[in-house]
Amino acid sequence: MINLEVPKKFQPLVNQARQVAENVFRPISRKYDASEHAYPVELDMLAAIMDGMNDAVAQTGMGEGAGAGKLKQDAKKSEGIQNGTNLSTVLGLQELCWGDVGLSLTLPRQGLGNAAIAAVANDEQMARFGHKWAAMAITEPGFGSDSAAVRTTAVKDGDDYIINGEKIYVTSGERAEAVVVWASVDRSLGRAAIKSFVVEKGTPGMEVVRLEKKLGIKASDTAAIVFSDCRVPAANLLGSPEVNVEKGFAGVMQTFDNTRPVVAAMAVGVAKASIDRTREILSKMGVNADYKTPVKNASQIEAKLYRYEADWEASRLLTLKAAWMADNGMPNSKEASMAKAKAGRVANEITLGCVELLGTLGYCEDELLEKWARDSKILDIFEGTQQIQQLIVARRLLNKSSAELK
Repeated sequence: MINLEVPKKFQPLVNQARQVAENVFRPISRKYDASEHAYPVELDMLAAIMDGMNDAVAQTGMGEGAGAGKLKQDAKKSEGIQNGTNLSTVLGLQELCWGDVGLSLTLPRQGLGNAAIAAVANDEQMARFGHKWAAMAITEPGFGSDSAAVRTTAVKDGDDYIINGEKIYVTSGERAEAVVVWASVDRSLGRAAIKSFVVEKGTPGMEVVRLEKKLGIKASDTAAIVFSDCRVPAANLLGSPEVNVEKGFAGVMQTFDNTRPVVAAMAVGVAKASIDRTREILSKMGVNADYKTPVKNASQIEAKLYRYEADWEASRLLTLKAAWMADNGMPNSKEASMAKAKAGRVANEITLGCVELLGTLGYCEDELLEKWARDSKILDIFEGTQQIQQLIVARRLLNKSSAELK
């Protein structure tokens, strides 16, 4: 049975994350929102501290720390409940995104590519890439949500693979030290031939061709990358090089079961920021939504806040459950998609709703509320859109394959 309280061993992590959000992220949040593509140099020291803390935790034998580079789902190795890396990462990230989503995405060595490496890399690959900042390159000009429609190719040539294709919307694509690229080793075999490759920055044939200008998360760079006869060692292929038509590309997709709760946690964090700030402002105006008045007798503003907080709590609990299941070696594909779908939609509704509740004060840049509304939109899109998450949940509930339910 899942315990709904934050485990005591994670409380210091949660407290530290809140301090970073409040004292590091919030003061520079507007600065980097107004200076898109400028690198937040303030994060370098923070990332180094996080690396040191994770190494210290690992050395003491108390776990593996937290962060995208630690996410993985192993079979249970002992009896009893496990509160591990997935749960600690989700708890910490909720607090960081209470401060700023874009800055959280920009933390070195916390990219989605790091999660992919942690999920399927072997020991030798972890030794080479485990401490590198890795981005994830999946989306292409010809597809978005249909991950099986990859057109980028990786052709075996001796001890190397030659990659050709274009990737777009690569988070941290310019700043990262490596990019995990999805490519097909044989397009005639369909999705089963999709593999992921680690391509290090500076590899000949890999070029960042542009940076996108976005609605939100402006502190995070989003790049388009072209691969032209880009030669990558075969040892950089993550997972098995064998193409198993019956299994499909489940191994590659496994990464999402770990990262979707992470994105849900981001949504939970920014939604809570909006609720908290809206409550503060309304309290100064004499509106105290303290649950002392029955909902049917409450003002419209109070009733909306109550509903927002209920939806927020549901999102938070779904997110914690999905991460907790991963820590305990339980299949969590359905729960990860449920958390991502609920939290992404709720964050959009809450952040925009809080702007509306406060009128001109919420709309203007004197407050961060309008920024949070812009930042939250991406959380319902990347790592699988709202519609894709609902489709995955439906397949799991109805026991249908992707071919049977499209």
